[in-house]
Amino acid sequence: MDAQKQENRSSSSYWRWSKQDFFPEESFANFASYRKALSQTFPRLRDRILDRSTQSRELVELRKESVNDMKRCLSWWDLIWLCFGSVVGSGIFVITGQEAHDRAGPAIVLSYALSGLSALLSAFCYTEFAVEIPVAGGSFSYLRIELGDFIAFLAAGNILLEAIVGAAGLGRSWTSYFASMIKDDPDFLRFHVKGLAEGFNLLDPMAVAVLVVANSIAMAGTKQASCLNWIGSVISAGVIVLILTIGFSHGHVSNLNPFVPYRASGVFTAAAVVYWSYTGFDMVATMAEETKKPSRDIPIGLAGSMTVITVIYCLMALALTMMQKYTEIDCNAAYSVAFSRIGMKWAKYVVSICALKGMAASLLVGALGQARYMTQIARSHMIPPWFALVHPKTGTPIYATLLITLLSSVVAFFSSLDVLSSVFSFSTLSIFMLVGIALLVRRYYVKGETPKSDLGKFLVCLFVIVASCVGGTAVWHSNTGGWIGYVVAVIFWFLGTLGMQLLPQRRAPQLWGVPLVPYLPSLSIGMNIFLIGSLGSEAFWRFLICTAVMILYYLLVGLHATYDVAHRIGQESKVEDGKENVDHGLS
Repeated sequence: MDAQKQENRSSSSYWRWSKQDFFPEESFANFASYRKALSQTFPRLRDRILDRSTQSRELVELRKESVNDMKRCLSWWDLIWLCFGSVVGSGIFVITGQEAHDRAGPAIVLSYALSGLSALLSAFCYTEFAVEIPVAGGSFSYLRIELGDFIAFLAAGNILLEAIVGAAGLGRSWTSYFASMIKDDPDFLRFHVKGLAEGFNLLDPMAVAVLVVANSIAMAGTKQASCLNWIGSVISAGVIVLILTIGFSHGHVSNLNPFVPYRASGVFTAAAVVYWSYTGFDMVATMAEETKKPSRDIPIGLAGSMTVITVIYCLMALALTMMQKYTEIDCNAAYSVAFSRIGMKWAKYVVSICALKGMAASLLVGALGQARYMTQIARSHMIPPWFALVHPKTGTPIYATLLITLLSSVVAFFSSLDVLSSVFSFSTLSIFMLVGIALLVRRYYVKGETPKSDLGKFLVCLFVIVASCVGGTAVWHSNTGGWIGYVVAVIFWFLGTLGMQLLPQRRAPQLWGVPLVPYLPSLSIGMNIFLIGSLGSEAFWRFLICTAVMILYYLLVGLHATYDVAHRIGQESKVEDGKENVDHGLS
């Protein structure tokens, strides 16, 4: 966008919706231009697949699309509680009892530890990127820089899917919990419509109301939302301390025997399920653009808080299995029933209020993070740049927040989300895995510096790592091959990682880096692939269908918009370089 157009956008009202705001690219100027763009689809696709963005483009050039800047108002204290509020929702109260009773027994503690390790490894990768590239796009920007435009678009589609399904799911869960406090019927506050299909016939207006309130707070201002979140999260932390104190004081070590009643397979299967209690930390990475001192605040707020949350989850799981024998744990309301059996019936309401508050905080932080994902995606023109506009007074991306609010409210109103939940899981893990791969690419490959021979060796090592993880996961879930299959997979994973370690790293982190590279990112990739493999075949088919729809949109719209923007920025950079050379010559 030239200086005149940028000036016009800056001086115009925020509340606008002209064609120029939605489709300013040359390819969409008129039907003839669009038809010409479609005729160049394949060469443009090749250009986009091979193109990688740069830090300066993501941090400087694309930020101009928002016209106004977001406000740098968050400290490490805000980030700690934003992470706590985003992660510690209802999952720990809902999933723990079910998995302890059915799959892991007292070893549910190990399941939480394994899942926590996987989440922590991913959090480490996010932290290094967020410190080096403090931009609102989070994983979208990281992948765009390291793996290219097309992979980033697929991630963007999955991020949007996560945002819609995740927010809608939390909204409906909030309704269920609130209804259960009033009456032992989670559908008490929903309206049944006979004419609609099963799974879409329980209308939920309260879920829509909760979503609107949470997103409205997010639109009002980042600092205000953060303050409200940490006040509520401190209260939740106090309730968790109370639960742990009562649990351990009334617990019995004898209830932990046998510790692993369902063997190792039960522990790992439960780990794949309880992993979802840890999701949400990636939302904090999107707040980097609004963080006062990213190099200090993000490592404390993200990696530090995830370590503490892992310890809290393990202690809560241990307290529950000490209070009751795993065979007696209630699958639906584990903590409430456990406290009732020791004469503390009031605990049902304490646990429910804590869970409601946790879900509300997750919705609030999710609204902040998801809108910032959408802002950066819109800045790149993969969706209309109108959604990238930041309000001059609030410093928040109101249009992007409204997009998430509208879509998630429609889904929450109609759908029970049983069909979409597995797609959400697949999307989340896929992005975490890609971020791990992107970190390895960032450390070992720099365009124009890495020799082709080293690049070839790196790609071979990366292929061996991914293939060995896929192979090991296949052996695990097929129940064939015995221990030999696992040993072979681990050996190849280790050889691939060792081979990568022997290559020279081409880029060292300037501010904060993941330790033990390539081993920790490689382990993160492996654990995420393993968890993906734990999902059913339906999840794969639904994911493929959603991906096919995303690719169709990309070929018709996103490809041509991003192509025009990338080449416009490239031409502007050449002009600027030319002016600098002329000025230097005159001087």
